[in-house]
Amino acid sequence: MNWLLYDDILKNAIKEDAPFGDVTTSSIVDESNMSQVELLCKEDGIIAGLQVFKRVFQLIDDVDIEFFVNDGDEIKKGQLLAIIKGKTHVLLTGERTALNLLQRMSGIATLTSKFVNELKGTSTKLLDTRKTTPNLRVFEKYAVKVGGGTNHRFGLSDGVMLKDNHIAAAGGIKNAVELVRKNAPFVRKIEVETETLEQVQEALDAAAHIIMLDNMDIETMKKAVKLISGKAETEASGNVSLDNIKEVATSGVDFISTGAITHSFKVLDLSLKNLKNI
Repeated sequence: MNWLLYDDILKNAIKEDAPFGDVTTSSIVDESNMSQVELLCKEDGIIAGLQVFKRVFQLIDDVDIEFFVNDGDEIKKGQLLAIIKGKTHVLLTGERTALNLLQRMSGIATLTSKFVNELKGTSTKLLDTRKTTPNLRVFEKYAVKVGGGTNHRFGLSDGVMLKDNHIAAAGGIKNAVELVRKNAPFVRKIEVETETLEQVQEALDAAAHIIMLDNMDIETMKKAVKLISGKAETEASGNVSLDNIKEVATSGVDFISTGAITHSFKVLDLSLKNLKNI
């Protein structure tokens, strides 16, 4: 991915942290001073976002970073991940913003990997959702891919998903799908959210491309998958956790989506340590 396309997001993050400069660093460090610092792992996980981490520093000034790992690698507590060299004030000013992004992305990749591991031995794929941090979606969805997950639509412009409120606004599934076919570009797939077997049948009758089985119990999902019988792709959603995702997959659905991987993850503990002048 070309992270240069997202420089404005990173510039705004840097500006948020130092809108009028870094008063601490500028008070104690000469702008010509050079240092190096180590990026260290403080807990096991999956690393994601190294180029974003690097770009934060580059937007302040030139730095030289030697990475010893790649995105997607399993990392261990105590592992040296990188050495960063550059002007001391750049390393100190960019530290928190760079780490915030790297830790978030690595936390998402780590949790995603755990969900994906639970699906091993099945044909079901894990999907993310739009339940992401505003303005950070591109980074968070990238982290999902690094963790082995699959991206659902990036935003509202990418595909049609008729959820309960859309269906209510249109006066029913049949009418909602007809309106989409009349007004939306024909290249867009149509996904319909259903909560009952009766709604599943309505979505089938309307020839939806994807049918979401929302908050159904396992037995109802199995009946829904049998009813659909390959006439549409199937996606299970709602209250999916590490504890139940394998059981959900036994229903035979093609996809399982969960917002947990981008809204309930724990940031991976990383730090910049052992700064020294060079």
